[in-house]
Amino acid sequence: MARKAAAVKLTFHPLTPDRWADFEKLFGERGACGGCWCMWWKQTRSEFKEQKGDANKRSMKTLVDSGAEPGILAYLGDEAVGWCAVAPREDYAVLERSRVLKPIDTTPVWSVTCLFVAKEHRKQGVSVALLKAAAEHVRGRGGVAVEGYPIEPKSPHVPAAFAWTGLVSAFEQAGFVEAARGSRSRPIIRLPMAHLKKPAS
Repeated sequence: MARKAAAVKLTFHPLTPDRWADFEKLFGERGACGGCWCMWWKQTRSEFKEQKGDANKRSMKTLVDSGAEPGILAYLGDEAVGWCAVAPREDYAVLERSRVLKPIDTTPVWSVTCLFVAKEHRKQGVSVALLKAAAEHVRGRGGVAVEGYPIEPKSPHVPAAFAWTGLVSAFEQAGFVEAARGSRSRPIIRLPMAHLKKPAS
């Protein structure tokens, strides 16, 4: 019987060089999915095709070693069980080229582009918890808004390979609301800015 999210005590940490081994173990030999290593949004299509697999892994390792914190790891005890990629929108080349996901206003948003949860920990609320942790991460770094690009499936049974940007339902449970819709199945969903503003000192 799967443990419910409320019963699972998770902790969250940015991906830093000292946590690379945990990230590597979580993603496994396939780099989460098809040798991606969470680099799809950061590259041109040709670059991604050329680098699938070990080259993408090395690119992500170089990024992490540079001091960038490209996302958040969720831990159950000492084990990393989930991942949420979150960074300023301009860090993602694919978003910069997208017509469907083009900016909806001039707000300097951070973007959640990928969610990955270890198979044995899925459907337990880890994604929702990761989204909330990502919002706190953004707030702590002075961000004023965070948005995502989840899918809204026609069927409740969506293969994990097609849900890597997250589901609308998970974002809504984390407090996000739809801000725009450039396609039928792919809205832009945003956490209201008031949720991220630091209290006045």
